[in-house]
Amino acid sequence: MTTKNLTVQPLRFQPSFEVVPDDEAQTSKELVEAMHSILETTLQDTGHAIRSVHAKAHGLLRGQIQVYDDLPEPLAQGAFAKPGNFPLFMRFSTNPGDILDDKVSTPRGLAIKLVGIEGARLPGSADASTQDFVMQNAKAFTARDPRLF
Repeated sequence: MTTKNLTVQPLRFQPSFEVVPDDEAQTSKELVEAMHSILETTLQDTGHAIRSVHAKAHGLLRGQIQVYDDLPEPLAQGAFAKPGNFPLFMRFSTNPGDILDDKVSTPRGLAIKLVGIEGARLPGSADASTQDFVMQNAKAFTARDPRLF
């Protein structure tokens, strides 16, 4: 397997790619508080909590992913560094936090959770064995940084 047919060549992750703002911890805390507030409000209004974003699910899938043992070096990193078969879950959704009619045009989302993944973890999730990927079909994210979200 090679990467020669890819239109964009993958880069091996380097810590220098990530720029962590000085106020990231505070911004994260405020985002968590805002999302919990929305959950509490929807619970009071409807009798059950509704997700703050991507509230409407359009499908849930369970399957597995096979990571090949001959992946080219630029692809064999992170969750794909170790060959094997891994369970996965996928959730299709629409972007808003409101449950809208399907006729309303909004970005669509896809969340993928891989299970049984080894590797370095973020603080607070040292015992986790999952890797999440979240994406949407919009050309760009609605906010350029977490503070503007």
